[in-house]
Amino acid sequence: MKQLFVYILKCSDHSYYVGLTNDLQRRLNEHQEGMYKKAYTFKRRPVEMVFSIPFQDPQQAINFEKQVKGWRREKKEALINGRWDLLPELSAIRGPIPSRTSG
Repeated sequence: MKQLFVYILKCSDHSYYVGLTNDLQRRLNEHQEGMYKKAYTFKRRPVEMVFSIPFQDPQQAINFEKQVKGWRREKKEALINGRWDLLPELSAIRGPIPSRTSG
């Protein structure tokens, strides 16, 4: 069985795109080339792949992609930066992220 990958692209407007593929390089090339005019990334090129994670189980990959698509920017950035430890805290926060500076 082929691996599936959930990936995150950072677009030229600094937004994030979350996708699913079985071939990361091919899919990145498709985004960069603007193969689909109606695609989210078409007018936001160039894009940069900033995160990917492999899955052996297709249903787990689909579920994770859907989950990440629903996350706010801060939570996606924690994932991109490998800060899995922040995900529970960021899930509990509603509204703007509070400052961590001491005052």
